[in-house]
Amino acid sequence: MTQTHPIELKTPVRTPSMLALRRLRRNPASLVGLVIVVVIVSMAVFAPYIAPYDPIIGDLRNEYVKPPSVAHLFGTDAIGRDILTRVIYGSRISLKIALMAQAIAVIIGVTVGMISGFFGGWMDLIIMRVVDIIMAFPLLILAIAFTGILGSSEFNIILALGLVNWTVTARIVRSQVLTAKEQEYVTAARAMGASDSRLMVQHIMPNIIAPVIVYTTLGLGGIILAEASLSFLGLGSAQQSTPSWGKILTESRAFIRSAWWMPFYPGITILITVMGFNLLGDALRDALDVRSK
Repeated sequence: MTQTHPIELKTPVRTPSMLALRRLRRNPASLVGLVIVVVIVSMAVFAPYIAPYDPIIGDLRNEYVKPPSVAHLFGTDAIGRDILTRVIYGSRISLKIALMAQAIAVIIGVTVGMISGFFGGWMDLIIMRVVDIIMAFPLLILAIAFTGILGSSEFNIILALGLVNWTVTARIVRSQVLTAKEQEYVTAARAMGASDSRLMVQHIMPNIIAPVIVYTTLGLGGIILAEASLSFLGLGSAQQSTPSWGKILTESRAFIRSAWWMPFYPGITILITVMGFNLLGDALRDALDVRSK
């Protein structure tokens, strides 16, 4: 007599990363934001290969202040430079400033927030009061003040934007650390003799990185707007020939009524880029939220 064995139905194991990726794929906004970000980044990386003209040298003979045409899809500016070319090259400057400034802000914010939340006490009190004082001022005003003190250059803009945008990251990290340090896995690691630095780096950091990634993505759009605002106010790079989106807008102020295409195309590019980063950041927030189903 043969024995029959019951059929075992195995439920596929889904890790948190798999669940997050699944939620991300099912979110239409994430696809739109990802496509926009990929297009803008690709445009910046391959600018020398896809730009039709030189971004600096113009044609004063008969191509200055020309409306959009087959030869110049975005028109030309006051000295005959192709606006499409300058917008493409401007993505390099704007994205580089945004990424480097956000990297500085994240490094400072994560470090300060981790120290404040982990050690607490008088250290937490002092750090949070400093954060409150900085957040009491509009960040753009602080960036203008830093840029005015340091001088107008690309490095100084990156430094200024990084030094004024770390406070929100610090608050987010602090709140996450206050919760994480009371968990059982941290208590067990401490009981096994783990040092404070090891607890913060190896045990707490991996468990609080998700909200940092989300805010970093969302913050890139704000920094792009801030850089454009500084350039529009004349606090951009000292090199007048360097095309950035904010600088292109500055150069087109005198032609807003007579040549609508000069401010329109760089402005709409900034709008689409910021929207792309915001959509991607919102989608990441929803995908990485452990309470989502």
